[in-house]
Amino acid sequence: MEVGIYHLRIDSPVGAIQITGTHEFINAISFTEEPPENFPKPPTLLLDCAQQLYEYFSGTRKTFDLPLFQEGTDFQQQVWTQLLAIPFGQTISYQQLARRIKNPGSIRAVGTTNGKNRLAIVVPCHRVIGSNGTLTGYAGGLWRKRWLIEHERVDLFTGLL
Repeated sequence: MEVGIYHLRIDSPVGAIQITGTHEFINAISFTEEPPENFPKPPTLLLDCAQQLYEYFSGTRKTFDLPLFQEGTDFQQQVWTQLLAIPFGQTISYQQLARRIKNPGSIRAVGTTNGKNRLAIVVPCHRVIGSNGTLTGYAGGLWRKRWLIEHERVDLFTGLL
């Protein structure tokens, strides 16, 4: 099997999304403003990822079943793992996320790590909000974060302490 990095671009209600991965893992799901390119035919895994994203946007999928890999420190991996534990339709604060990794003083580092998540939507960093219920920071833009939260019909105070 050929080892390489592949790309697949799809359209979504929140703009163009580029899926990047190999035959074995999805490595990035990112919003793009770049013009479409002619990429080589992607492996089945990227097509499966696209299908799961289409299902998410249509409202028929609440969880994803994909092999994921993004490089990061142990701390970053802990944060990203906890993001995967936030259920569809719920939000938590950055402070709660810091507590979940048993490092309550790491709120800023948690926020920075959240912003470095390369697997948008699937690793749901959009579900993390400010302690007062406000939408703060999102690499894809706050309008996308708001759209995703509204798509999941979230009460912004769900899960807040």
